[in-house]
Amino acid sequence: MKCLTIRQPWATLIALGEKQIETRSWPTSYRGDLAIHAGMQVYKAICKTEPYQSVLARHGYTADNLPSGVILATSRLAGCCGVTPQQAQQSWPGGNEYVFGDYAEGRYAWKLEGVVALAHPIPAKGRLGFWEYPVLEEEW
Repeated sequence: MKCLTIRQPWATLIALGEKQIETRSWPTSYRGDLAIHAGMQVYKAICKTEPYQSVLARHGYTADNLPSGVILATSRLAGCCGVTPQQAQQSWPGGNEYVFGDYAEGRYAWKLEGVVALAHPIPAKGRLGFWEYPVLEEEW
């Protein structure tokens, strides 16, 4: 399965359904199944700011107990669009989604759908860009 490593707390926010758009500096034409991998690095300082702190706390997480180095969820990458100057000026898409991403002009918004958190996260070493994880039925 195709995987994407995302830093914490953003990987967990996706797995929890609190973040549906991943922002990147590069576009992708890929559409389809995508596993969400939590990288090893946790940005603890941002976890202590709002709205991160309250959203994570609502689900029982703090900067100190976020999972790392594991595949947390599966999803479907449904689309990718460039952030236009108008969208950047209007703080698109608004709300927590805007706060949880980098919607500067020239960035790309990747729409994730059908996110399902795994009951038992799978330990895995992440990589840059897309990478493949050999799917074993009993793990999903």
